[in-house]
Amino acid sequence: QVQLVESGGGLVQPGGSLRLSCAASGFTLDYYAIGWFRQAPGKEREGVSCISSSDGSTYYADSVKGRFTISRDNAKNTVYLQMNSLKPEDTAVYYCATDLRELPPYGLCAGIRPAGYWGQGTQVTVSS
Repeated sequence: QVQLVESGGGLVQPGGSLRLSCAASGFTLDYYAIGWFRQAPGKEREGVSCISSSDGSTYYADSVKGRFTISRDNAKNTVYLQMNSLKPEDTAVYYCATDLRELPPYGLCAGIRPAGYWGQGTQVTVSS
């Protein structure tokens, strides 16, 4: 069965860095788009960054562009999110997710299917 397991969250000071990892199992990662989403208390879920399967093209939300980098290691069936220059407004639970479609990264970040697969989430807190 499809499983996504995130790790790497934690407490970091403003301006700091974290790297999130998402280990996938039950499917072959390089066939499908996958992405990172986040949800802060009282806010709607946001598609932070997604990566395609076909050519590795990427999408970033404007709020993280230039600070976050998504990457994938197909050999390890793992996707990463490198987060630099973190701000307090980046505080949220971060999830990786896929709906097992091959599509452009913006398509996943903006329109993931309700029946998509989600990890359990990892908390990122940016605070001094």
